[in-house]
Amino acid sequence: MASIEECRAALEQLSRNLAGSEGDVRKAAAMDRSLTCHLTDLGLTFTGRLRDGRITDVTEAPGRPATKADIRLTMSGDDLVALVGGRLNFASAWAAGRVRLEAGFRDLLRLRTLL
Repeated sequence: MASIEECRAALEQLSRNLAGSEGDVRKAAAMDRSLTCHLTDLGLTFTGRLRDGRITDVTEAPGRPATKADIRLTMSGDDLVALVGGRLNFASAWAAGRVRLEAGFRDLLRLRTLL
């Protein structure tokens, strides 16, 4: 099972990956939205903002998200680390029910470029 530190490092790496992206991916990541990532196996939620192509203001709290964010992810810590590390494909993980993504319709359309 991935540790809290490994999951935080994966989110930091994801932020760096988004910041270094170009073209359509950079454009899709340039939104300003609240974001939560609930890690089911750790019973922990990371909360932050997707702003200007980066994930900023990241905090962590035990349990499920306290508020409903614009973009909501739910998965295990191992899956988060594997997704960011390129060892797990988002589409196949989502189709298998390993990753859950909830967002408004417009956000989902923009996010599809990132996935």
